[in-house]
Amino acid sequence: MTTLRIATYNIHKGVQGLGPVRRLEIHNLGHAVEQLDADIVCLQEVRKLNRSEQKYFTRWPDVPQADYLAPEGYEAVYQTNAITKHGEHGNALLSRWPVVWHKHEDMSDHRFEQRGLLHVHVQVHGQPVHVIVLHLGLIPASRVRQMRQLVAYIAREVPADAPLVVAGDFNDWGSQCRHALNRVHLHAFDKPDVRTYPSRLPLVQLDYVYGRGLQPIGLEVPRGRIWWRMSDHLPLLADFKI
Repeated sequence: MTTLRIATYNIHKGVQGLGPVRRLEIHNLGHAVEQLDADIVCLQEVRKLNRSEQKYFTRWPDVPQADYLAPEGYEAVYQTNAITKHGEHGNALLSRWPVVWHKHEDMSDHRFEQRGLLHVHVQVHGQPVHVIVLHLGLIPASRVRQMRQLVAYIAREVPADAPLVVAGDFNDWGSQCRHALNRVHLHAFDKPDVRTYPSRLPLVQLDYVYGRGLQPIGLEVPRGRIWWRMSDHLPLLADFKI
């Protein structure tokens, strides 16, 4: 049996605060991602570029955030979800294991929110594992439609016997997404006190790691000042055996 550690983390575009008091956290996030020691790191709200922030912050990295955050020896995969006035941002995956291929699908449900999923096929000790990174919408009705799209995508693109992980920011304050994924044999840990949002005083779990064809063995939410200063979400770590 191989142990596989999956992390999911909404990094809030590497910047915390608003206006003139906002601060650049991408450098601290780089150290934090390395400390997670995860085999696969699923990231949301990752900037490919932002011309306005690049001018404002003198220490803005010279490479896209996904590449900057990848620890030594990891492969970074990024796909844009949203194109904005000053740049673009989306989902990313950092993998300690070889990446075979990756795909992207637009999940935007209306013109006010640009969303998408990133599907990455990795080889873990020669065994194929499919990982889908996503960031769902804020409106409940949109999430219903996005879950239908996700379920249809999985049926179309992921072999039924292949290990599958679906991780990210679900923006689900209830159990809407859980019920939909349970029906296609994707399950998250049922463990109390894994609230991830807001990071300073977590009240709810918005971030999840669902697995199919994997044996769950542990779940952890890192806490403390160092974590709530870097993003409005806390990271979530899930351990599996394949």
